[in-house]
Amino acid sequence: MVSPDSGYASSNEGAPAAKSPTHKSQSLPPSDGIDTTYLRFLASNAEAGSIIGKAGTTISDFQSRSNARIQLSRNYEYFPGTSDRVIMVSGTTDEVLEAVELILTKLLNEFYAEDGDEGEPRSKVRLIVPNSSCGGIIGKGGSMIRSFIEDSGANIKISPQDHNYIGLNDRLVTVIGTLQQLVQAINLILFKLSEDLYYLQSIGPPFPYAAPYNAPSNYGPNGGGGKFQNNRFQNNKEDMSNSVTVGVADEHIGIVVGRGGRNIMEISQISGARIKISERGDFISGTCDRKVTMTGSQRAIRVAEAMIMHKVASASTPPPPADMNPDHLSVENLSVQ
Repeated sequence: MVSPDSGYASSNEGAPAAKSPTHKSQSLPPSDGIDTTYLRFLASNAEAGSIIGKAGTTISDFQSRSNARIQLSRNYEYFPGTSDRVIMVSGTTDEVLEAVELILTKLLNEFYAEDGDEGEPRSKVRLIVPNSSCGGIIGKGGSMIRSFIEDSGANIKISPQDHNYIGLNDRLVTVIGTLQQLVQAINLILFKLSEDLYYLQSIGPPFPYAAPYNAPSNYGPNGGGGKFQNNRFQNNKEDMSNSVTVGVADEHIGIVVGRGGRNIMEISQISGARIKISERGDFISGTCDRKVTMTGSQRAIRVAEAMIMHKVASASTPPPPADMNPDHLSVENLSVQ
């Protein structure tokens, strides 16, 4: 049995081509059947398990019926700042839309429909879109996203770019509505994205982000103190762990850790590095700086250190006025009630 806790990346190789009777795009040109596109969106662990199905039967059925490829990130690979996994559907435009409709239909029936409810149940889908491609969805003065909202009847919101996660170049496009509204809105969005050459060329693995901090790894134990780098191997494996210790002023440790450890956990998750902070009073010799030890690959350590320094710098820098960041204020709350 394949559960939500197991990694699963499925391919449609060898699967027979299938017709797509359940969904055809309306008032839009059909796919040429040649170009490959893709769509990524979020799903909880429970929803991921539903999509996979017992022993992978559901995902195999969806792939066979749509002829699209459906891949999921592993159970510990969450989109930064969330506890949701990433689903990627790839194929021709019609194949992707077919598979997405099959997935949404199943999720809506299992997680959103309730006995006794009047009218069609509403749900939401959070699409992952490269920041550079969001402009095409928004359009000049928000004209494009407004037309999508009017044509589909769905609510569409585009999140601000999150600068708290270094290396994260994606934004979330949240679509809310009935199944028909979701499918139509996604139809419009995907066709627009597929006109973007950068979007088409950016196709990659379902989870292109740094390995999360709690992922299985070949890291050795945390390194000791001192401002030095120590390279070592574990169990003769090729993956090399490095350990670097830097000093952070005692009064800034709180902003690095965050409430309930939130900040340091996010830094670890994004960078892939393990982070250990010395106890109170345990300073780097001759200073009042606490020891912050980062363990992982050289890249992970560089990202973690940059994020830590960014947090420290933000502690003494006031945030910019709200009107200094109008990029998405005019569109992020557009909706149709």
